[in-house]
Amino acid sequence: MLGDTSFEDPSAADGAGRDRPGRRALILVENLSVPFDRRVWQECTTLRDAGWEVHVICPRGNKRDTEPEAVIDGVRIHRYPLRAATGGPAGYLREYGAALWHTARLARKVGPVDVVHACNPPDLLFLPALWLKRRGARFVFDQHDLVPELYLSRFGRGKDVLYRAVCALERMTYRAADVVLATNESYRDVAVRRGGRRPADVFVVRSAPRTDRFRPVPPEPELKHGKPHLLCYLGVMGPQDGVDYALRALAKLRDELGRTDWHAVFVGSGDAFDAMVELSRRLGLEDRVRFTGRIPDADLVRHLSTADVCLSPDPRNPLNDVSTMNKVLEYMAMGRPIVSFDLKEARVSAGEAALYAPANDEAEFAKRIALLLDDPEQRARMGRIGRQRINGELSWRHSQTALLAAYAAACRDRAPVAAGPRSRAGKRPRR
Repeated sequence: MLGDTSFEDPSAADGAGRDRPGRRALILVENLSVPFDRRVWQECTTLRDAGWEVHVICPRGNKRDTEPEAVIDGVRIHRYPLRAATGGPAGYLREYGAALWHTARLARKVGPVDVVHACNPPDLLFLPALWLKRRGARFVFDQHDLVPELYLSRFGRGKDVLYRAVCALERMTYRAADVVLATNESYRDVAVRRGGRRPADVFVVRSAPRTDRFRPVPPEPELKHGKPHLLCYLGVMGPQDGVDYALRALAKLRDELGRTDWHAVFVGSGDAFDAMVELSRRLGLEDRVRFTGRIPDADLVRHLSTADVCLSPDPRNPLNDVSTMNKVLEYMAMGRPIVSFDLKEARVSAGEAALYAPANDEAEFAKRIALLLDDPEQRARMGRIGRQRINGELSWRHSQTALLAAYAAACRDRAPVAAGPRSRAGKRPRR
């Protein structure tokens, strides 16, 4: 089955890069800067190590990744200014319009490439990808999110005209792509069933944490603020991410289960951050819950190394049930036990490294936390299981094999393009 162990050796694959030096890949990203987007950065370095010349077009970050151009570890990154959307759909139209204009502008600067690799959301990057396909590139669609499900889960507007529009954009993206990368088997099934893709053209490239980055350090009891236990949430704080569920579960842990032997830290940011801080105040949790925002890697590792239980409160909705949560993988890499709602792909990722509460049931979520607080042996066992899974079947080395096999399939029987001189009209000759 694609995405598992049926791939040829990537170093020997026809078109994978090593046997045909000079191949050029252009990776398009809109919703995060690079290398902050860790999945994309792992893909970049994997391709670089396989002999590819890698370029990235992405937005600039606010506090990091701010340079318009950078060469990092051999990867050339081209960044553009972008103001994130605020408000309703009109804000997203402005954001995406600006992103497409800058992406097209910078793609012309990069010149001919063998592969254009577009990472969603949004499902609009097929437009610059089509322009590059007409100039000889192959198109790899890296589906990070199911945008129709994201729309339903984030906005709660039902299957209205905008929902039908994002479905149409997804269909056009699938149709334009030569190869599709899916983050898990659920996404692969969607690409085959809804996208009409041949199974042989869809490769499962799972996200995986860098184990050299997520390495436990000695716990620091002072992070528990005088309490016996530390609870930790790590991740984005958007409307669909369930931080509100976690806060209400912690209020129940205190009020209904009488547990006051814990302190909680919420690491991360997002467009729901301020609302979640206000919710914690309304619930009377401000003296035992701390919001850090984004913090340096070293501080993140300190908190995770000290945490007794980690929280994955993503509620069941059309998107979350079939999505792989990066925070779950990162908790496992750090050897931390997890409490999660019962989601299909959460079970696929965590297995016995998590306890599962019935979907969206905050009272049961609180009870699972209490069970783990009272059982240090089970916490240790679950932590060991998580680390074993990350170092084994869920490690990035399997995804590297899948990624290079996908590129080999996309580039089979294609000679490398040449970054030749521009014509007098300012365009490179079409191949």
